[in-house]
Amino acid sequence: MIDIRRSEERGPTRLNWLDSRHTFSFGGYYDPRHMGVSALRVINDDKVAPGAGFATHSHRDMEIISYVKTGAIEHKDSMGNVQMLPAGEFQLMSAGTGVTHSEYNPSQTEALEFLQIWIQPDRLGIDPGYQQKRFPDRLGLTLIASPDARDGSMRLHQDAALFRLSLAAGESASQALARGRSAFVHVISGELRVNGETLAAGDGAALSGESGIEFHADADTDALLFDLP
Repeated sequence: MIDIRRSEERGPTRLNWLDSRHTFSFGGYYDPRHMGVSALRVINDDKVAPGAGFATHSHRDMEIISYVKTGAIEHKDSMGNVQMLPAGEFQLMSAGTGVTHSEYNPSQTEALEFLQIWIQPDRLGIDPGYQQKRFPDRLGLTLIASPDARDGSMRLHQDAALFRLSLAAGESASQALARGRSAFVHVISGELRVNGETLAAGDGAALSGESGIEFHADADTDALLFDLP
């Protein structure tokens, strides 16, 4: 079964410095039909005005992944990390027993666009941690995060895996899905057919009861694939 979540159906948050679209319920946006898929709880598509950002705030017991689409994030946290996260890089912050952090757009002229993703951990009270990595630009599926940090991926404290999918127009790829597993696909850019269903930028699709996923790009496409318990 495939359940499509269209970009224009996502919940909005509009402030004078932030334009955000929420795939799942978040903050002031609540829809009981869209509370997440398995351990995947949040996908926020955020656009932050020049010089603005998220002031210092706290999290606990959540795996928080950021992926910068355009611009850069200036990150500071209570673990002592002061980092710049440029376009194309991934960040994974394990909040664990508690962490405070801030995320700002350091540019005074260009907007920052990034995805903020929350995955519930498989256990509570772990030590907080920070990871940041740029992965090779290559076509096909690239493993970004996994529970055992295999193949150079970042370690995720959940029985889940995150892949980046990059395809040129006309290209295809496939991924097996083990029995009892679910999946979620989020299209960052381009146009992608997922098991025959066409998704555009900002669209998402939840898959369950499928033995595999077939991808075909009708335009140059970047997407994220979550393999979930």
